Amino acid sequence: MSFSLPTGRRRRRLMVIAPTIAAITLLAGCSSSKKSTAGASSTAAGTSSSAPAPAGSTSASAGGSTAPAAAGCDAYKDYPKLTGKTVTLFGSILPPESDSLNKSWADFQNCTGIKLAYEGSNDFEAQLGVRVQGGNAPDIAMIPQPGLLQKMVQLGAVKAPPAAVVANEDKYWNKDWKTYGSVNGTFYAAPLSANMKSLVWYSPGAFKKAGYTVPTTWADMMTLSAKIATDTKGKVWCGGIGSGTATGWPSTDWLEEVVLRQFGGQVYTDWVSHKVKFSDPQIQAAMKTVAGWYQNPAWVNAGFGDVKSIATTTFQDAGKPILTGKCWMLQQASFYGAQFPKGTKVGPDGDVFAFFLPAMDPTVSEVPVEGGGEFATAFRDAPEVQEVQTYLSTPLWATNRIKAASGWVSANQGVDPSVYTDPVDALSAKYLTDPKATFRFDASDLMPAAVGSGQEWKSFTAWFAEGQSIAQVAKDIDGAWPTG
Repeated sequence: MSFSLPTGRRRRRLMVIAPTIAAITLLAGCSSSKKSTAGASSTAAGTSSSAPAPAGSTSASAGGSTAPAAAGCDAYKDYPKLTGKTVTLFGSILPPESDSLNKSWADFQNCTGIKLAYEGSNDFEAQLGVRVQGGNAPDIAMIPQPGLLQKMVQLGAVKAPPAAVVANEDKYWNKDWKTYGSVNGTFYAAPLSANMKSLVWYSPGAFKKAGYTVPTTWADMMTLSAKIATDTKGKVWCGGIGSGTATGWPSTDWLEEVVLRQFGGQVYTDWVSHKVKFSDPQIQAAMKTVAGWYQNPAWVNAGFGDVKSIATTTFQDAGKPILTGKCWMLQQASFYGAQFPKGTKVGPDGDVFAFFLPAMDPTVSEVPVEGGGEFATAFRDAPEVQEVQTYLSTPLWATNRIKAASGWVSANQGVDPSVYTDPVDALSAKYLTDPKATFRFDASDLMPAAVGSGQEWKSFTAWFAEGQSIAQVAKDIDGAWPTG
């Protein structure tokens, strides 16, 4: 892909692993209400309200701290000392971001004696498979795609997490996250980072000057769009889907957001597995909603041109007209803030900020949230590996990671929101940790690569650039779906 963003906030990786239909159906078949017993004792499936102890520990306090100790090793006193042991970790995080990652577990290393040796690769997805099949698997991999996790499980390489990790997952995360760390109903990997896609960027100053208020419902947002178009005699929304060989991906996000809001989580899940097809009435209706929003000639493409200019505008440039008053709103993920010029103040009283993309119908989905994340997946069954897994599943580690660097968000509900210093990170965490949220992973990242990062990107680009019909777009994408 032609752009680079911090891991945990980037849209997708350079390489998308293609899960099979059978793999994808795990999202529909897994029940988030079922208690997994993978790697757990007979008492771990039903988690008490107290935090679980680390694997190998008899105390129940280590997993529950919401902040690291001010000094010394009090926060780690219930982890056993395993001096001289080393745990290797592998991921796609590269310097300088990996510097803050290493900082996040420095106290854990000092207090437990376990050395964490992290290695990052720009070719992580491909290299992980090579290493696992070659007998050189890392102890823990930070996997960003449920499809890749499924592939590793199919190889028989993934080790079940200890009971403490299972309990932390059940206590600290929205139940939907457990689905994405599970394969065929068995839980394997707890979440690490999270990114928030359901945001709209705007200028607080411009809104205030014009007397506009941030919309809290989809209907209000549509009404506001029509009013701005009338008041200003100009376009309202700006957008761009250009992204080199990945051109088209932002428009797939627009459809995903609408499907989740218009038809809810179950239809979304069935769509990912192709139980609901692009040609089916629900997705056709959602595509028409997108067309009425982001292909409305009276509303787009503010600062650039007509509807077709969305296809030739890069996603990096799409929101910049907000700063000059030529654009009022852009739907884009939390990571977009990094695309504004240096010196741009981002915040409620800044040059730009973001608001939650509103729900359409609270009875369908009260808090619809789309995003992505990474999952800690173990390939070696040893006490020191389980202790590291447990630490990475606690609010303690998430808090340390947040404090180590801005721009990183956790969906762990045990984190004190006050630790976020970046206002967009804080806004993202608010919705990612909302217990009422219907969270769904990016659909095109879950679909087979021939579809999600292949035909769908191609057809959506033609939809915007050439005005190809909704029916034809759907037919072409459905036709690209692998069989068998």
